[in-house]
Amino acid sequence: MHRPVQRAGRAQRLTRILVSAAAVPVMLVVAGCSSDSGSGDDAQKNESAAPGATVSESPSTPAVQPGAYSTLPKACSVLSKKTLDELIPKGSTSGKSGKLDEPKERGNCNWSSLDNNGVKGSQFRWLNVALLRFDSDARGSGEDQAHAYFQKQASGAQAVEGALDTRSAPVTGTGDEATAVRYGLKKKEGSFKQQTIVARVQNVVVTLDYNGAGLAGEKTPDADTLLKAAEKATKEAVAAVAAANGDGGAASAGSPDPASSSKASKAPSSSKSPSASPSRSASGGTSKAGSKSASPSQSAAKKS
Repeated sequence: MHRPVQRAGRAQRLTRILVSAAAVPVMLVVAGCSSDSGSGDDAQKNESAAPGATVSESPSTPAVQPGAYSTLPKACSVLSKKTLDELIPKGSTSGKSGKLDEPKERGNCNWSSLDNNGVKGSQFRWLNVALLRFDSDARGSGEDQAHAYFQKQASGAQAVEGALDTRSAPVTGTGDEATAVRYGLKKKEGSFKQQTIVARVQNVVVTLDYNGAGLAGEKTPDADTLLKAAEKATKEAVAAVAAANGDGGAASAGSPDPASSSKASKAPSSSKSPSASPSRSASGGTSKAGSKSASPSQSAAKKS
């Protein structure tokens, strides 16, 4: 009577053991899946935190704006015949170009005349125009380089050895910035009056040297008259540079229209302030500058 009951109890216990045993793999699988899932999340977190896992773009260096002007007119063609007749009376209007001229990069031209009045003496005049264009490169924009050269030229014109009563003043209405430097020079041939005007228009620098002297007893020319003529010629040369680049000569106006000036006042200027120290003269040019132009007094001595 008791044996069947024992067998039934044993069967129930065996059933419970099998059920429990069968449940273990399921728990392991669940635990395994849970463990894999956690490992994957941690791996992704570690991967994203590891240096170099994600490529971050470094800030790019802003490109330098190309120079506004890409070419130059021929230096011997920037002044009209009428202007040359006024500055160089009885002189050749063809001019003598520089030996180191390079199209689109730099140019130089000079003219001279000797108005011989016989026993009354002679009036000597010498005129030189130098053009230099700057390209934008690793050193900076063409305008910034031109501005630096402009300053160097004007400073050099004010430091000429032997100069007497040197004066400098800004010239209005001529390119983006312009400075006039004037002084006297005493030579055995006579007293020379030198006028140097340096002007910048965009990425081009124009330097005009003009001097006059009364020789063999002729009176010394009036410095104010020479300066006025030099300023007029410089404006004409600046306009020629602008026109050669399709700017219609507008760059010679100097003062922009009210609308553009209001915009310019809001936007940062690419070059230094025009009111900074004046520039330099064509005869002392460096960098990829053209050849040095002859010293006015030396040229006058040779021509006389």
